[in-house]
Amino acid sequence: MTNLNAPEAATVLERIANALERMAPAAPVTPDFTVADAFVWNGANEHLKPIANVNRVDLKLLQGIDQVRDILLANTLQFAQGYAANNALLWGARGMGKSSLVKAIHAHINAQTADGHSVLKFIEIHREDIETLPALMNLLAVQDQKFLLFCDDLSFDSDDTSYKALKAALDGGIEGRPENLLLYATSNRRHLMPRDMIENERSTAINPSEAVEEKVSLSDRFGLWLGFHKCSQDEYLLMVGQYIAYFSIPVEEAEWRPDSLEWATTRGYRSGRTAWQYIQDLAGRKKVALKH
Repeated sequence: MTNLNAPEAATVLERIANALERMAPAAPVTPDFTVADAFVWNGANEHLKPIANVNRVDLKLLQGIDQVRDILLANTLQFAQGYAANNALLWGARGMGKSSLVKAIHAHINAQTADGHSVLKFIEIHREDIETLPALMNLLAVQDQKFLLFCDDLSFDSDDTSYKALKAALDGGIEGRPENLLLYATSNRRHLMPRDMIENERSTAINPSEAVEEKVSLSDRFGLWLGFHKCSQDEYLLMVGQYIAYFSIPVEEAEWRPDSLEWATTRGYRSGRTAWQYIQDLAGRKKVALKH
């Protein structure tokens, strides 16, 4: 460039500046949160996709989980009203309504507002996008709305280090967790990792207790641990009966009771999901549309 005259040097510098600008990542676009109550985060391009119709059920249809329902509802309501609340980990048996409960509570609280405006925005982040959670939190922290962040089926394998991003986000670093964000996650594992991974870390470490402390302590970052356990036969039948009443399916108990028990037996598992799958089959046979 020393052999270039001033105009030529200016042209070269401009080209370099333009090239660097093209290489720089684009600034994240602030979404329009008025277009929907729920969004899905795409970590690859750091984009929030609005969801017009969320797949969920009414809160009163979730039977057999009364205690955890009331605890989570109270915690979420505290947050919606501007008071302190805890991040929550919903763990335990599959098909018992963990994710359904989170979505139902979000809808229930928004439905209680007198002016018709949503109190909470629902943001779902997929397990594979956990490493981009800090970027999402930075985007939401400067907004006026309150956000319920949700990650379904969260767990980590032995060679997975993305849990560190979640741990940092839950701790909040030097700034602390933004006051307008609350994180709920579901998992089949209480400590978010397989037992054999924990035992292997203990057996091979010089100091076994310290070796697993960092990973096991991840679940400790959730202030609420809510356990979901396999339902009894009575609880299963209560779920089925509640669905039948809610959707006004024309069937007598003498028919649906043994029929639903046989349905669960053929699947080898009783759960809220099994009850809902039976209801879909029953409603189809009775020519009833399941609208809710």
